[in-house]
Amino acid sequence: MKKFFLKKIVTLLLSLFTIASLTFFLMRAIPGDPFTEDRVIPEEIMKAMYHHYGLNDSWYIQYGRYLKGIITLNLGPSFKYEGRTVNEVIANSFPVSLILGGEALLLSSSIGIVLGSLAALKHAKWQDHLIMIVTILGVSIPSFILATFLQYIFSMKLDLLPIARWGTFSQSILPALSLAALPTAFITRLTRTNMIEVLHQDYIQTAKSKGLSSYQIIWRHALRNSLLPVITYLGPLTASIITGSFIVEKIFGIPGLGQWFVMSVSNRDYTVVMGITLFYSVLLISAVFLVDILYGFIDPRIKRSIFNG
Repeated sequence: MKKFFLKKIVTLLLSLFTIASLTFFLMRAIPGDPFTEDRVIPEEIMKAMYHHYGLNDSWYIQYGRYLKGIITLNLGPSFKYEGRTVNEVIANSFPVSLILGGEALLLSSSIGIVLGSLAALKHAKWQDHLIMIVTILGVSIPSFILATFLQYIFSMKLDLLPIARWGTFSQSILPALSLAALPTAFITRLTRTNMIEVLHQDYIQTAKSKGLSSYQIIWRHALRNSLLPVITYLGPLTASIITGSFIVEKIFGIPGLGQWFVMSVSNRDYTVVMGITLFYSVLLISAVFLVDILYGFIDPRIKRSIFNG
């Protein structure tokens, strides 16, 4: 068990170091600088700003300062928003993305598993065909088109929900649905495919011969053993959907991480871009790590290998 956790932690740290380094050098390779604007800035002011933010230092000094900031959890100041630090930007915007992503994750996982199970149980029947048509639409329609369509129908035509902004539950419904559509389709297809395979296994037939009810067979055996691929997908999905969709947040005017990231890239706000990228990477790697732990609770064979390893 200790060996397993130690290996995972070392892998996590090496991954974060690689991501942090690549992000640093890629941002430095982008043409221009954070202070490039349409209007001409006097040379003296430019030099003063470069000196203030340490941009005149050699790349290895800036790199070392950047790594030190990561270790001390101080991601530095924003170049474009005076008086604001990257830590403050993430602390203020992440709760918004967390709420929105949590709603979308709850919708996609619950609806996807239910629809996938129903399609598997009604395999080759009209219910299965209808659900598969819906999933094809969910995969095919981009989130920004779906978001615009939902705004047009439910806000402009029916006047049932707010068209944009953030602050109330009703304002989160349309963006959550826009975010949940694609993962719902994937989870539905994954659940359906794996449950169809599981339902044809010998132990399912044995359970039927023992007189177990359909409810017991489905929930105790079929569904549980069908969820491993779904949980594999939920790992990166959780990190991705909680940090928010850049396009969806922009369309609905939501002040989450996605909108800050888009504005920071446009403004060449290096520290904010690097900070949000690193934060996203931490969430992604942590989610994958948690998936490995969840495997042990679902599949006893994996649990034994973890504890014995």
